[in-house]
Amino acid sequence: MAGHGSPQLVADGTGLHVAIVASTWHEQVMAGLIDGATRAVREAGCEDLAVVRVPGSFELPVACARLARTYDALVALGVVIRGGTPHFEYVCSGATNGLTQVAVNAGVPIGFGLLTCDDEAQALDRAGLAGSREDKGYEAAQAAIAMAATLAKLDRARVSDFHDDDATFRDGL
Repeated sequence: MAGHGSPQLVADGTGLHVAIVASTWHEQVMAGLIDGATRAVREAGCEDLAVVRVPGSFELPVACARLARTYDALVALGVVIRGGTPHFEYVCSGATNGLTQVAVNAGVPIGFGLLTCDDEAQALDRAGLAGSREDKGYEAAQAAIAMAATLAKLDRARVSDFHDDDATFRDGL
């Protein structure tokens, strides 16, 4: 069951500069994802929000790489629907690997809101629209903001803040 065991993330995003990077394919689904991500960013207290549109999901990593220079957290949103050719796998793998590389190399969290679905019905069910079972845009934004808060704590951490035996924070994150 999708969404089963999902964490309830609550993060303070006050003062964070956040950008949502969204593809243009499947506009109905994208509208729901963008709305959900925007809502999560605003609920977290972020006032500095940019929304950048890119042609497709394959272009998400390069836009995120550029934005990672000036933003604290990014939310990548896109939809790829399986067709009858290997194109689906190429786009999904390229976008996923590219976003991972950008996040790790730049040290900037990227909420992963790339829907990889077998059909449009699956995408609509995850888009946060009326009648959808899930809101992946909202979840991706929450994850990006929570991770930005975690990274900020790590930046302020001292070695003495860690337990010797298991490398966890004494007071939690």
